[in-house]
Amino acid sequence: MILKTLLTALFFVFVFSQPVFAVESEDAKIAQNLLKFNALNACVGCDLSRVNLTKANLTGADLRYAYLGKANLTEADLTGANLSGAVLTRADLIEANLTEADLTGANLSGAFLTGANLSGAFLREANLTGADLSKANLKYATLHRANLGKANLTEADLRYAYLGKANLTEADLTGANLSGAVLTRADLIEANLTEADLTGANLSGAFLTGANLSGAFLREANLTGADLSKANLKYATLHRANLGKANLTEADLTGAHLSGAFLREANLTGADLTGADLKEAILHRANLTDADLTETKLKNAEIKGAIFCNTKTPWGLDNSGCKK
Repeated sequence: MILKTLLTALFFVFVFSQPVFAVESEDAKIAQNLLKFNALNACVGCDLSRVNLTKANLTGADLRYAYLGKANLTEADLTGANLSGAVLTRADLIEANLTEADLTGANLSGAFLTGANLSGAFLREANLTGADLSKANLKYATLHRANLGKANLTEADLRYAYLGKANLTEADLTGANLSGAVLTRADLIEANLTEADLTGANLSGAFLTGANLSGAFLREANLTGADLSKANLKYATLHRANLGKANLTEADLTGAHLSGAFLREANLTGADLTGADLKEAILHRANLTDADLTETKLKNAEIKGAIFCNTKTPWGLDNSGCKK
């Protein structure tokens, strides 16, 4: 009884003397955890759910495996903080500073990270399913094998971020900047990359089936062996992009800019290349069966060994490569 009274008193003292660490819950254990955290800047594995840490200075804090579900960390400074294994489900991290923070294996599903600074942060195998990362800064962040399924990454800055084998299925990357990013073998099935900037990005072996890349910038991008079947690449810029052995079956490349692109042994079966620019492109041994190249610009393109069968070309229907 005495202990309970003491903890309750500590809770009220904390609430009124430390407003930046205020909590709405009357849970004495959480209040005690907050007092410990305030004193040590560390609270490994402790429960800090629903706490209010708005604008708090938490630089270098040790919050490994801490539970921060639905916590309010709006504009908090977590620069260099260790949040590996922490649970931040539906936490509010809007405009928080997480520069070089360690979030390895952390659970941020459904978290709100609009405008947050995660530059150089470590998010290897982190769970960001359905998280809102719109306009977030993820430049140079490490997201290897991270789960970003259905995440909102509209206008996010992912320049030079490492997303190898990351799950971005159905993620919204509209207008995102992914220039120089590494997305090798990443899962981008049905992702929305409308007008995204992927200049010089490495997407070799990536899965982009049904993805929307309309108006996207993929200049000099590496798409070797990528699966772009049924992808929407209308008016996309793929100047000098490497699409060697890529699967572009039934892809929509209407009006796409593919001048100087490398498409050696690419599968373009049933692809729509109407009005596309393929000047000086390398199409050696590419499969163009059932493809539509109506009004396609092919000046100085290398088509030696390309397969033309039921292919609509500027010179008419070409069946020269059909197997007898």
